[in-house]
Amino acid sequence: MKQIITITLSALSIALIVASCGNSAKEEKGKATDLKVKLERLKKDKAKLDAEIHSVEEAITKADPTAANKAALVGVTPVTQQDFVHYIELQGKVEAENMVAVTPRGMGGQAKEVYVKRGDAVKKGQLLVKLDDAVMLEQIESLKTQLSYAENIYNRQKNLWDQGIGTEVQLITAKNNVDGLNKQMATLTENWKTSFVYAPMSGTAEVVNLKAGEIFNGFTVSGPQIVIINDGNMRVITDVPENYVANIKKGTPVEIVVPDLNNTVVKSSISLIGASINPNSRGFTTEVKVPSTSGLKINQVALVRFKDYSAPNAISVPVNVIQTDESGKYVYVAAKEGNVTKARKKTVNVGGVYNGMAEIKMGLTPTDQIITEGYQNVYDGQTITTGTN
Repeated sequence: MKQIITITLSALSIALIVASCGNSAKEEKGKATDLKVKLERLKKDKAKLDAEIHSVEEAITKADPTAANKAALVGVTPVTQQDFVHYIELQGKVEAENMVAVTPRGMGGQAKEVYVKRGDAVKKGQLLVKLDDAVMLEQIESLKTQLSYAENIYNRQKNLWDQGIGTEVQLITAKNNVDGLNKQMATLTENWKTSFVYAPMSGTAEVVNLKAGEIFNGFTVSGPQIVIINDGNMRVITDVPENYVANIKKGTPVEIVVPDLNNTVVKSSISLIGASINPNSRGFTTEVKVPSTSGLKINQVALVRFKDYSAPNAISVPVNVIQTDESGKYVYVAAKEGNVTKARKKTVNVGGVYNGMAEIKMGLTPTDQIITEGYQNVYDGQTITTGTN
């Protein structure tokens, strides 16, 4: 009976743990929703409070006319029109456009000599490794002896044939023996040449994991044994989330920022876009070519900015001056009315937001003066001063 109770309690404990794990994600999502609701409520409360402050200040002005002359001190910034650009910022990796793992032409074998070290500059066709060729050289020498003997027999048979001695079959047989051995020699010589491993291209020996006496076949469990890179042209590979597939296209302008190089910015464009979505990352691959003069290093991490939106000659304001109430988003502008300057509330239609700036699609004109300091403490119609009025 105790055993049954113990098993039941254990199963119940496991069920509670599984349920708690499953509920954790829901709790986090619910917490975010609650915070959003709280934020909206606080914004509405602020709008109500601003309205009450405005009402009280108007009452004070009526009761004390001198208060109307007390202008609020603010800071203003003229509206400027410029191109508004929005970027997607993702992490990318620098790779060599030309990188090759060196492999032997044949089956490989024991390295007799290794003529390259890591970091060496190599040229196309340069000898890198010499494999042990002792067995093949012995075979070649043996075949040379056989070939010499066959050629001697053929020459004698031909001389006899020229003198009318012997049969044609004997001459043809001797000739076939020579031809067959020549073909064997050509094949064996070609196989012997595979003992010499040459650089397939010019560049730098980035990886050399090979010593004399070790077996060389191009790859080991840990990776390629010799790798040559040509950093004359490099590329930055980035995995872009699939929800940007409509915005990111071949030729899209890109800025590459390298934090390790004092935030150096390299401008380029997308040269290649992957044709499929990675089922694991739910993203697609982009390739951006960069010149070797950029200072980037192979395998370096870079910040890649993809331009996914731009608005020419747009009005933009600091995003922090935009406020929200029940009627929508608004800003305060300084408006000259007679001999005084007053704060005026203007409802705005906000477009893109990037790097602390917001694009204003509707609601402002190029001649407006935005209140950028003290905007939290003014109300619509309040007399203001910039200190220079």
